Amino acid sequence: MTRHPTTFGPALAARLGASLADVDAELARRYPGDAGTRQPVHTVYVPADTVRAGTVRSWGDRALAALDEHAPSADALASALGLSPDVAGPVHDRVRAKLAAEPVEDLRIDFEDGYGRRSDAEEDEAALHAAGLVAAGTGAPFAGIRAKSMDAAVRDRGIRTLDVFLTALTAAGGLPDGLVLTLPKVTHAEQVAAMATLAGEFEKAHALAPGRLRFEVQIETTRAILGPDGRATVARFLDAGEGRVSALHYGTFDYSAACGVAPAHQSPDHPAADHAKAVMQTAVAGTGVRLSDGSTNVLPVGTGEQVGAAWRLHHDLVRRSLARAYYQGWDMHPGHLVSRYAAVYAFYREGLEAAAARLVAYTGGGVGGRVLDEPATARALAGYVLRGVHCGAVGAEEAARATGLTRGELEGLVMRPPDAPRNGSSPPRP
Repeated sequence: MTRHPTTFGPALAARLGASLADVDAELARRYPGDAGTRQPVHTVYVPADTVRAGTVRSWGDRALAALDEHAPSADALASALGLSPDVAGPVHDRVRAKLAAEPVEDLRIDFEDGYGRRSDAEEDEAALHAAGLVAAGTGAPFAGIRAKSMDAAVRDRGIRTLDVFLTALTAAGGLPDGLVLTLPKVTHAEQVAAMATLAGEFEKAHALAPGRLRFEVQIETTRAILGPDGRATVARFLDAGEGRVSALHYGTFDYSAACGVAPAHQSPDHPAADHAKAVMQTAVAGTGVRLSDGSTNVLPVGTGEQVGAAWRLHHDLVRRSLARAYYQGWDMHPGHLVSRYAAVYAFYREGLEAAAARLVAYTGGGVGGRVLDEPATARALAGYVLRGVHCGAVGAEEAARATGLTRGELEGLVMRPPDAPRNGSSPPRP
C-alpha cells in the first residue's frame, strides 16, 4: 500500500473496532439479509374439514377449466386482464403449464376462521388427517396448518391442534421440507414468544435441531402495528420469536374491520392496509423475514363478464402488491390461480430484459449502461430475476442467457456482502 501522510494511527482504528465489535455482531444477527431461497407467490387457504388428498389437483383442474372457458387463447387473456401483447403468449402458455404441473405453491390447512369451533374429538381427527396429508405430500412444495390463535378463549385448543398435528407428522416420518406453521391474530409480542416456546419444547421432546420449527405471524389487529405506548409493536415480534419468525402475513379483512373500514371497501389497496404493510415492510427489511399481502374476497364466479371483472380486479391487486415488494399473497378460490399467475408471470417477463441489461453492465459483462446501479440495487436486480425463475415465469436457461450469470452466481450476488467485489461470481452463502 502506498504510504501517505495520515493523522490517525492504527491503534485508534483498533480501539474503535473493539468498541464497535458488539454492535457489528448485533447488526449481523438482526440483519442477515434475504437467504435467496424460494418464496411462494401465494398461500392457498383451505378449511381443514374440506381438504383432501386431491385438493391441490382439484384446484388446478378447476382453474384450467376456468381458463379454457373464459380465456382459451392468449388474446382472450390479454383482453380480460389488460396484458401487453408482447407477453400475452408466453404468459398464457406458462399459466397453463403451471396449472397442470404445480397449481398451488403453498397450501395452508385452516383450523381458524375457515374452520370455526368444533368438538375436541372432531378437531383432533381433523388435525390427524391434516398430518397424514402433509406427510404423504399435498402436491404443493410448501404446506402446513394455521391453528387457532393465542387468545385466551381458543389458546388451549390451538396448542392441542398444533401438538396433535406435529406429533403425528413426526411419527409419520419426520417434519418435511416446506413445512409452514401460521400463528393468526397476534396482538402482543408475548404471544409470539409463547409460540416460540412451544416450538422449542417440541424440538427438545423429539430431539430435533434447535430452530427447526419456524412460523409465520399474521398481522390482523391494529395492536400488532401500533402499541398503546406508541411504538411499532410488530418490530418486537421478531425478537420475541427468537429467530423462528419466517414471515409476516397481512390479514386483509380482520385488520380492515379493526380499523372500522366498511365491508365494501375492505381491500388490500385501502390506505389503512397500505399503512400497516409499510410498517411491516420496514420492520422486516434486511432481517430475512419475508412479507405477504392479504387477499381479495371477490371470487371469479358467475357469468363470463363477472369472472372477467373479478380476474381483472385480482390481477391489478397482485400487480400493485408486486410493485410494492409484497411478493406473496393469499388466494381463496381456484379461479384466483389464473389471475395470480398471469399477473406474476407478466410482472417478471416484462421486466426481464431491462433487469438483465443492468446486471450485465453492473457485473462488467457489458460496456456502460443507461443506469448507474449501486450494490444494493444490483442485489435487488438479481433477486428479481431469481424470483422469476423460482415461480416459473422465467426459465433458468433463459435467465442465464439474458444476464450471463448462472443461477448460483445470481444467488451469490443476492447474498454478496456490501463490500464484496463488483462481480456476480461470489458463491452462495452456506
